[in-house]
Amino acid sequence: MRYLALAVDYDGTAASEDHLSDAATRAIERLPASGRRAVLLTGRRLVELFALCPQLRLFDLVVAENGAVLYDPRRREETLLATPPPERFIQQLRARGVEPLEVGKVVVVAHERHRIIIHETIRELGLELQVIYNRSSVMVLPPGVNKASGLAVALRRLGLSRHEAIGIGDAENDYSFIRYCECGAAVANAVDSLKESADLVTQSPNGRGVAELVDELIKNDLKRLEGKIDRHLVMIGTREDGSAVRIPPYGHNILIAGPSGCGKSTVTAGIVERLIDKTYQVCIIDPEGDYSALRPVIALGNHRRAPSANEVLSILEDPVLNLSVNLLGLPLEDRPFFFAQLIPSLQAMRARNGRPHWIILDEAHHMLPQFWGHAESTMPRMLGETILVTVHPDHVSPAMLAAVDIVFAIGPSPEDTLRKFANAAGRQLSWPEGLAYRPRHAVAWFVSHGIPPFLMRPEPTRTERIRHHRKYAEGDLRYHSFYFRGPDGRHNLKAQNLAVFCQIAAGIDEATWMYHLRKNDYSRWIREAVRDPWLADHIEPIERRPDLSPQQTRDLVRGLICARYTLPE
Repeated sequence: MRYLALAVDYDGTAASEDHLSDAATRAIERLPASGRRAVLLTGRRLVELFALCPQLRLFDLVVAENGAVLYDPRRREETLLATPPPERFIQQLRARGVEPLEVGKVVVVAHERHRIIIHETIRELGLELQVIYNRSSVMVLPPGVNKASGLAVALRRLGLSRHEAIGIGDAENDYSFIRYCECGAAVANAVDSLKESADLVTQSPNGRGVAELVDELIKNDLKRLEGKIDRHLVMIGTREDGSAVRIPPYGHNILIAGPSGCGKSTVTAGIVERLIDKTYQVCIIDPEGDYSALRPVIALGNHRRAPSANEVLSILEDPVLNLSVNLLGLPLEDRPFFFAQLIPSLQAMRARNGRPHWIILDEAHHMLPQFWGHAESTMPRMLGETILVTVHPDHVSPAMLAAVDIVFAIGPSPEDTLRKFANAAGRQLSWPEGLAYRPRHAVAWFVSHGIPPFLMRPEPTRTERIRHHRKYAEGDLRYHSFYFRGPDGRHNLKAQNLAVFCQIAAGIDEATWMYHLRKNDYSRWIREAVRDPWLADHIEPIERRPDLSPQQTRDLVRGLICARYTLPE
């Protein structure tokens, strides 16, 4: 289910002539049975609302005073979300003849004809206040307080994000929350400026317009708007003609595949960055610790300790937090079972509150192997939006591949990568004539859209990432490990990562250290196994310097590694 909350304005929208309309009442009464919540938003004071709207218990929460007050009708709890203006401001307005003047817990409301006096008073008193227009009224509030800010607090209290909400209103002061919601609607009687900014406009006015929206919401979750709200589309890259390649943030599963070291993690990190920019919540299942340094993402687990499913879920309960689940502390053979235990809980969480919006599964061929018996119960279609990252698409469970809508082939053999996917997923690949690999490009195939593969330049990440940062620093490079053997082969000390390399380098005898140094073994290992050319380029001159003592070379090499990577103590 896409939309889990309806945020509805009161006057002019759900209410006509001060009272909640019968059509809106009947529609909102139907929402709980569909698994949805309702939030009422109004510029009115609570004391007015209590007298005019006996149906307040229909709403899970009420945002009053244009975002300054939150009220829970069932618990009868009231929370101020802003600081009231100073009393001297109220006194000065009354002294200057501003009448009628409504003063709430925070908001101050007057007729629009007094707007000049209000602006002058704010300036003369040196106050930091904002004036918001609402048809024939003006409201004075602290800066940054509006219906959107109040709705953000209400949704977070309900365990939802703005991406699960649809808002509907009619007036100028509704603009903020209409644009804040994933989908914004205006009733037919709304002011023209709101209609122009809304994603849809109802055919009916007032409460009947609310009922119209609720009917469509319950019937098909507003399917006609799927992928058509332009401001939510996520930039992925550009075609050769310069046109943008964008995807909707909902309704797709993506495969990113290619040989080791070709840039899959960088492309994935770029997509994750742009999802986070749009405040979609991501959960990265990170077997090798590749994304632990990505910001702003919480890294849970390390090479010493594996995270628990309960820890994962407790962090994701907060809609503003993003998570990378580091599985370096789990043996390779145990990771599919961890994933099998976690996925049902993530499914239940998504059914309850729509999050996490995206799940990124790195090393998918290890996590969801081809002959894995749990695949049928963990298909991405059941999960929703999923990104699979793998070296071997043909080694991933076919049940998972069958749900993939978009494939990005990274690296020098995109046709081979896509053919492996197509054969494993039961798809037909028609390779366009003349399409060939180009450095710093990917081949995109929108499988479910029927669009043939095309060349695309991936959108770059904003910040430089060290590929496989944690894996190289703390993980196990296995057959790419460095071995300190020395001139006569009397040692066979294995450094399976950079942390162990630095530990051995600090204590190994001088002859062994210098033997590998003069053969350029350190820079070669960094370049070929760790795949960090920057670091290799800086270590290589140290290997060639005869003027440095053995201890100085040790200190310089270890210092460069520690500066480049964050190593465990």
